[in-house]
Amino acid sequence: MEWAATLNEYEKLVIRMNTPRVVIDNTVCATATLVKVDSGRKHGILLEAVQVLTDLNLCIKKAYISSDGQWFMDVFHVTDQDGNKLKDESVISYIEQSLETSNAPRSEEVKGLTALELTGTDRQGLLSEVSAVLADLQCAVVEATIWTHNGRIASLVHVKDENSGSEIKDLHKIDRIERRLRNVLKGDSDSCRARTAVSMAVTHTERRLHQMMLADRDYEEKLGSVAATEANVSVQDWSEKGYSVVNVRCEDRPKLLFDIVCTLTDMQYVIFHATIDTEGAQASQEFYIRHIDGSPIRLVAERQRLIQCLQAAIDRRASQGVKLELCTVDRRGLLAEVTRTFRENGLSVARAEVSTKGETAVNMFYVTDVAGHPVDPSTIEAVRQRIGLSSLKVKEPSMLHQKAPPAWDLNIFSLCSLVRRNLYYLGLIRSCS
Repeated sequence: MEWAATLNEYEKLVIRMNTPRVVIDNTVCATATLVKVDSGRKHGILLEAVQVLTDLNLCIKKAYISSDGQWFMDVFHVTDQDGNKLKDESVISYIEQSLETSNAPRSEEVKGLTALELTGTDRQGLLSEVSAVLADLQCAVVEATIWTHNGRIASLVHVKDENSGSEIKDLHKIDRIERRLRNVLKGDSDSCRARTAVSMAVTHTERRLHQMMLADRDYEEKLGSVAATEANVSVQDWSEKGYSVVNVRCEDRPKLLFDIVCTLTDMQYVIFHATIDTEGAQASQEFYIRHIDGSPIRLVAERQRLIQCLQAAIDRRASQGVKLELCTVDRRGLLAEVTRTFRENGLSVARAEVSTKGETAVNMFYVTDVAGHPVDPSTIEAVRQRIGLSSLKVKEPSMLHQKAPPAWDLNIFSLCSLVRRNLYYLGLIRSCS
């Protein structure tokens, strides 16, 4: 009986040790809210924590991550989108509950919808063609996210049957949808790499898009061209400690940390230590990683592939062109009509987020000209006139980055600076400057 009781207490101790403990502190730092997470280590737990914060559109200004043995600890300095500390008690409570249960939402899944995954070669007017096919097959687009990068496109589209108002259950219709969309994605030259699938998995939308583009090898340079990137990435060897050290220097933006951690996790690397810092508009991120089997990166070719994959993950979400917001009463074929207007006026959709809230369609489009350059303002106004000035609005006139990336020295990292930063993030140094 004593042995059984001891075993039961031990099991309780293990459960307590592996249950994440979350502390949210608004007193330590004058400019940000500290979110501290302690937990038993498992693969992907860092991604879950970052996902909770970024899904709330919070900005991670600084972070320290450490994972030694079986224990995981991280500290995030976060603000809202306006740069303020977190004051909303409902948001704070949601963060605590999500992280403490280690139950980060893995999907924006909407019940009663059919999820379509699409990948292929990007071209001008492709979204218009896809939308027209779905409208012709009586599929209403309820939600969709479209990314393009390096000549490739990936999209996760949630649709419902217009007749039943729910998910599509007719297997023959599903097969017909897949075949017609695959033909559109193939075009004249992509018979091998165009793919369509009906997804049954519950996966976070943006993580799934990263996975789809990674599998589609969008990180590879196209023949005769050099992929443009503002992300400066290096991978160094620290063999005496058994780590590979990844340094990323680029312009800061929302969800940057999520994109990097997501890619490292899906490529089966484990992050043992990391420091994230933002100075003005520039982000500096350093990760100490190993393979999931505990070994560092040893091959030069693998190191180069990791650099390319991280650069691609950062660039996929880079907002190019003019950001347009469509807000109007939803109706049958609306997306097909709007994207056809874009195509007829020589606009290409670089990225899009489509959503339906009740009877209202709220869509975001990032558009460029056919060559990927900024659009002439007169063209934008002509498009707005056709769609409706009150329905289609310019949110950000130009987000096409044309300045040269900053010069960073990626060849030096200091153990002393790592120790200093660790002391700061552990709270032993109080200054936030």
